[in-house]
Amino acid sequence: MGARLIAPVRRFFPRRCSSSEEDVVLDLEALPGLSRAERVRAVDTWLGGLLVEAVAGTPPPRQRSGGPPPQSGTEGVALVAVGSLGRRELPPYGDLDLVLVHEGRSEIGAVADALWYPIWDTGLRLDHSVRSIPEAVSVASTDVKAGLGLLDARLVAGDADLAARLRAATLGSWRQAASKLLPQLRDLRRERARRLGELAFLLEPDLKEAYGGLREGQVLRAVAAAQLGDEPDAELERAYAFLLDVRDELRRRIGRPHDVLVRQEQRPVSVALGLADEDALLREVSLAGRRLAFVVDETWRRVEAALVRRPRGRYRRVRREPLAEGVVRQGDEVVLAQGARPAADPGLLLRAAAAAARADLLLSPYTLKVLAVHSPPVPEPWPAEVRWSFLRLLASGRAAVPVIEQLDQEGLLSRLLPEWDRVRSLPQRHPWHRFTVDRHLVEAAAAAAELTHDVDRPDLLLVAALLHDIGKGWPGDHSVVGEPIAAGIGARMGFGEADVATLATLVRHHLLLPATATRRDIDDPATIDRVAATIGNDPAVLQLLHALAQADGAATSSSAWSPWKAHLVAALVARVQGRLNGGPVPELEPVLHPTEARVTARLLDVPGTAGAVTVGIEDVADGQQVTIGGPDRSGLLSTCAGVLALNQLDVRAAKMSVENGYTTGVFAVRPRFGRAPVPEILADAVRAALEGTLPLAARLRQREADYRQNGGRTAPPRISWHNGEVSGAATGIVEVRATDRAGLLYRLTAAIAEEGLDVTSARIETLGADAVDCFYVCNPSGSPVEPDQRARVDEALVAATVGASASKELRKADTPG
Repeated sequence: MGARLIAPVRRFFPRRCSSSEEDVVLDLEALPGLSRAERVRAVDTWLGGLLVEAVAGTPPPRQRSGGPPPQSGTEGVALVAVGSLGRRELPPYGDLDLVLVHEGRSEIGAVADALWYPIWDTGLRLDHSVRSIPEAVSVASTDVKAGLGLLDARLVAGDADLAARLRAATLGSWRQAASKLLPQLRDLRRERARRLGELAFLLEPDLKEAYGGLREGQVLRAVAAAQLGDEPDAELERAYAFLLDVRDELRRRIGRPHDVLVRQEQRPVSVALGLADEDALLREVSLAGRRLAFVVDETWRRVEAALVRRPRGRYRRVRREPLAEGVVRQGDEVVLAQGARPAADPGLLLRAAAAAARADLLLSPYTLKVLAVHSPPVPEPWPAEVRWSFLRLLASGRAAVPVIEQLDQEGLLSRLLPEWDRVRSLPQRHPWHRFTVDRHLVEAAAAAAELTHDVDRPDLLLVAALLHDIGKGWPGDHSVVGEPIAAGIGARMGFGEADVATLATLVRHHLLLPATATRRDIDDPATIDRVAATIGNDPAVLQLLHALAQADGAATSSSAWSPWKAHLVAALVARVQGRLNGGPVPELEPVLHPTEARVTARLLDVPGTAGAVTVGIEDVADGQQVTIGGPDRSGLLSTCAGVLALNQLDVRAAKMSVENGYTTGVFAVRPRFGRAPVPEILADAVRAALEGTLPLAARLRQREADYRQNGGRTAPPRISWHNGEVSGAATGIVEVRATDRAGLLYRLTAAIAEEGLDVTSARIETLGADAVDCFYVCNPSGSPVEPDQRARVDEALVAATVGASASKELRKADTPG
């Protein structure tokens, strides 16, 4: 049988593969369109033809006098596939990993050249080696990656007996060297997890290398080959096969070898796999990744225990230590006591879980299976003992997280809380969220466990932390939707009517404090009155909401709960607490207070003391506070904001005050690249901008072009007005939600000033690529903002965020007819 290739070959992978008596043709243009089995069959057939031709075209060595006749044909030669081809998982645009195994054939070098060069000529990526069985075993026993590859060895063509002996020798070597190689494999796995994160919680996961990805399936097979673990069961194989399907579709879509499920390809991949949308795809990927990671973790614990015992050559008797009724510690895991009766004890499940978490241990896999099969439903409402065990589990903090994951993976958590299925592995498409919804809730409960000493009702705090986002599994505002769901769960748990009402309030208003602190002026008495009224003037609710906000933020990310936000929330709570104590809002130091001037830059065109720009800087929580003074002019806030943006300073809050013709602006800023602001530079820049020698708009446009990250596409902003929530000089609040851009605050404040409104203070919150900017505005005359003026402001703000031409297109699109 001969072999030839279609030419010219432009890409790796074909539409078809055909064979005949004379030749084997591999069409590299459409191999991606084949199923995995068809793809492997096509490549195997082609490689087999190449081996036959390579052997036939290489003259055998001459027979030595008196020696045995030289081997001919494929006798003593085997082409073995390892890696994805060896596992019959070859993806579109995948590598070929091949080993040419021989048994002392002196012409093997010529055979290898005749085999590898045609493969290289196609443009295929080839990882190859030539080994005798002793050489292969020697490498596999010292190099964990080579050993892993040879565990997948599969005969493609040639001497089947030789390939079988290679596989047997490799397995024997792997088992013998397991105590040395498996710790290396463990370290490689930990390093991958550190670098790439967990597949289950990534918005753009690496399907192969991330923790919980396809590599975990190979780890499980390696452990099973060392006879230290079980072969993957059917459920795990389904999870693994699903990730293979996702990777195949991803590679077909992008036309190259790539394993990161990038956001722009998630919708087409979900359609190709018959899923509803990209969220459904991410959810299924998360579920598969969590299952793989969970089983590998369980397996790995047993491997490490076995490796510890092996050198002694004998097993020690493990002492059993009682932990709770029907629950004992056995070694490093928790099991049921000999007299435990799970079928007749509804509280045993949570009692065992709580005991494991309190001891910082895990339930044994066998115990989990027994509880899953035999535990009866918990009576409703829950008996006090069951509720107490559940609270003890949550109060265990970080130690509870892996135990709850055990309950979740065995389906036991959903038995206790059927509503959990709606949020299980539900993705959160926000860059500041580290976890899926369900894991975020568990992490929040763990964070709340560290705050139980700060509240009078730790039980309500723990349950509220676990349920605060439970409404995200349903359409609508998750806080509103989650309120009755949490109330129903609380009643089922056996809480009293008043406690159920408090739980519902905590879930409904869990965002009240952080949202108010970052988007409203907390020195405004109207803000304090609104918060107090929202929580029913209840100090206990305020206390719990403060702890819940801290736990929620800690479970989200450091970006979502920065020291600055923690400072603002604590300041808001202190003010509301003072009001709830029965008196006026206490006289606390304003969050933004003027700092003593350190630098003065005198304006050339303004005489007297009003003609100087002053700058003072003071360190505050997670940043600096910059005070800029200057002559009272319309748009001074915008000028200062533009200067700060040019100096790579992100503004988080601002407050303006005017006295005797002189305006003082106080700005809470955070250096974008860690460089603290320089007062002399800021003062000179503000002076130049006021004198007209610094073209702020042009400089900011250039800065945006230099650092543009959204490809120039900016979604239209969402603008809302909030009147009746202010007191003092301001007559309204305008809130702008827009895509963050360089100098956005400068543009927005300039647009407001051009429409004749003054900004007295601002609160700025940046969440990933989005900004939520809130401005307290007033007319200089003191008159209210009329609807027509509000409409002009809205139009100006749209133009400031998306550009004037885009603003016209948006208005045209909104015009009826």
